[in-house]
Amino acid sequence: MPGSFYERLFPSRSINFIHSSYSVHWLSKVPEKLENNKRNIYITKSSPPSVCQTFLEQFQRDFSAFLSLRSEEIVSGGPMFLTFLGRSIADPSSKDCCCLLELLTKSLIQLVNEGLVEEADVDSFNMPCYFPYEEEVKSIVREQDRCGQNVANSIRAVTEPMLASHFGNAVIDPLFARFATLVAEHLAVEKTKYISLVISMTNK
Repeated sequence: MPGSFYERLFPSRSINFIHSSYSVHWLSKVPEKLENNKRNIYITKSSPPSVCQTFLEQFQRDFSAFLSLRSEEIVSGGPMFLTFLGRSIADPSSKDCCCLLELLTKSLIQLVNEGLVEEADVDSFNMPCYFPYEEEVKSIVREQDRCGQNVANSIRAVTEPMLASHFGNAVIDPLFARFATLVAEHLAVEKTKYISLVISMTNK
């Protein structure tokens, strides 16, 4: 199916089973603000903490979006099986995920030293990938389930009597199940703000 898996690919509730193999560790784009990750193309022991956080935040946004989009496309109760590269410990610069990229970086630096590659080109290049720790993935999955449902429950508490009176009680549960999914998808890419007006008046 052509298209990015960080966008909608299939009609709603049209897929019975989803399997992604070695894909979602690739990010939708290179994270921004990596200028201080000099002479590296990914996270290494020499990378500042801000670089590690920037990669993690991009993965959090992308993986949240991926889960939201696929939840719209898969049928209710349908399974999703994901395989992707990760790491075994919390340290994002651990060798079990970064060793080969570090060797690739060293190879590029050798070419810089030989005058075959510009150092500025190495400094401006970063791999658009992230190898998450198990707890990072679990946290995103839990957050994905909770945010949309919490917002849906809040809106339901206010609007259910009006909706039920007009549309009937039978549609309320399926309506808010769909609403929770759409809210989770929305929150994965954009934060919603509410404007409150507060007025203080004095009688003359």
